[in-house]
This record gives sequence, C-alpha cells and structure tokens, in this order.
Amino acid sequence: MSCHDSMNAHKFKCKDCHKYFRTGNALARHGRMHTGEKPFECPVCRKRFASSPYLVVHNRIHSGEKPYKCQVCNKRFRTGNALARHERFHTGEKPFECLVCNKRYASSSYLVVHSRIHSGEKPYTCQVCNKTFSQPGYMKTHMRVHTKEKPHICSLCNKCFSQLSSLKQHKSRVHSDTRPYQCAHCELHYKTKSDLQRHVYIHAVMKPHSCHHCSACFIRPAHLNAHLLRAHNEGTWLTCDICPKKFSNRDCLKDHKRRHEGVKPYCCSECPMRFCSAPELRSHYLVHSDFREFCCDFCSTRYKRKNNFMRHFNRCYRIRMDLL
Repeated sequence: MSCHDSMNAHKFKCKDCHKYFRTGNALARHGRMHTGEKPFECPVCRKRFASSPYLVVHNRIHSGEKPYKCQVCNKRFRTGNALARHERFHTGEKPFECLVCNKRYASSSYLVVHSRIHSGEKPYTCQVCNKTFSQPGYMKTHMRVHTKEKPHICSLCNKCFSQLSSLKQHKSRVHSDTRPYQCAHCELHYKTKSDLQRHVYIHAVMKPHSCHHCSACFIRPAHLNAHLLRAHNEGTWLTCDICPKKFSNRDCLKDHKRRHEGVKPYCCSECPMRFCSAPELRSHYLVHSDFREFCCDFCSTRYKRKNNFMRHFNRCYRIRMDLL
C-alpha cells in the first residue's frame, strides 16, 4: 500500500501530533491523551478513565470477575494481555529482546524497565526531595521516608514497617523458631538466607578484603573499614550527637542512639524482655535455647556463648601445654 493510500485508509488526523486513525472514535480516544480528559467514572471508587474499555477492565477489580483462564494451571486473569503474559511463564517464551545486552523478557513492560539500566532514565521524581527513580514502585516506597507511613504491621507485636520485605524479615528473625537454611559445612541452621551467608564466611579460607597499609586481611568489607579507622585513622568516624562516643558504621550508631532514647524495638517472643538491637536479642534467645554452638576440641564441652567458650578453651589449652 502506498503512503497516499495508507493516509486515505487512516483519514482521521490528530491536530496535536499528526497521527492518523481509521475512525473518529479512535481519534477521539487518542485526543484525550493530549487533553487529559477522563469522562468515564467508576461508580464504586470514582476513579476516572479516558476510555470505556479501561473502565470495563477496572470494574473487574470491584466485581472480582476474571474471565480469562489459563489452560495449563487454571489461574484466571482480568485481561487478555495479563493472560498472554502469564502463559509465557509456561512456554518459556521471551519475545522481547534488549538491543544493548540481548537479554530477553516475557513482557514488553519488563523490557522497558530493564532498558532504563542502560539509558540511566529515571522518569519518576519525588516531589519532596527531587530524587528520581526508574520504577513507580520504588518511588512509592521512597515517599514513606517523607510521610513516615508504615502500612505493614506485625500481627504478633504490632511493630510497623514501611516495606513488606522488612515485615517478613522481622517475623522470621524475631518471632519464628524455624531455621530452614543449613550450612553446607557444619550442622548449624539459620532463620534467613542473609544470616547463613554471614556465617559461611567463618568457613572461608580466603579473606578477600585486604588493608593497603598493612598485611591485615578481612572476610567482610565492614571489618576492613573498621580496621582502617581504628588502626590507620582512615575514613570518617560517626559521632553520636548526644554523647562523644564514635562508631565505624551507621547501624552501630543507630543502635547506640536508641539507648539514649530508651527505645527497645526488638522484643523476645518467649518473655517480656525487649532490646535496643537485633544482636542483643539474638544473644538473649540463648537463654531460652538448649543449643550449644561452640565445642571444645580438647574435652568436647559445649557452650552457648563464644566468650564463655574462649575462656574455657584457653584454660584447656594451657593445661595441655603444661602436661607436655
């Protein structure tokens, strides 16, 4: 079809962007993108839409109607597009390819978000501090920094969180005795994946974080930063604004300031005791547990706490040396 024939087939032209449409109704719907007009109102929540099909789909939120069913798993969806995206999880089809790194996606919206990694585009701007974000969900979470909103409430202790992930982590750490993550090197189990990852460093032979002033090496970067401050005065100490005490990292300073404020957000699920920091709570839980992590190589005596174990171990070591 020639360019002239194409324009005849699409004879309705937008005066704002010069795009052509087949019908007057299609042009009218498109025109509302420029004017911002939303004449179709939801009778339930009063939300407005630029076209009646959008309103029809929206109404299914209130009615619960999901007319599109997956033939593989019987899951239902409100729109045909949502069903099509879902079906790609079964087929493994990823038709949308990034032109920069060739990574593929099942949905065009996922590709759009991914493309912002390469372009650096962050189209969502916080109206309070002008910080920009690549996704609206990131900005929504960020806004809670300003509003202090914490919509996710723990059903066990009523502590509130700004993010659902923080609530889940809190329940796992504080209120659950389940330890699904087992160390591959020893018999220890942990409540969260991050706790296990921190523990695994104990078994690591390598200490990849080395000091450029001396021969000291460390498993974690935080330990290296603390060493640089204490041994070589490199870096910036964080000083409490209430007392002169200094700290090498923000988490320690935050825990310390709670002591001045009398805030104890970490509560024991076994007794009424509360604590200023998570490490204090984890240490306290040993009171309620019979588990003894630390075992003496000389006499097999076991201890709950590392400091008690080290005292015992050093005593056993000196006795053995005296006998030689």
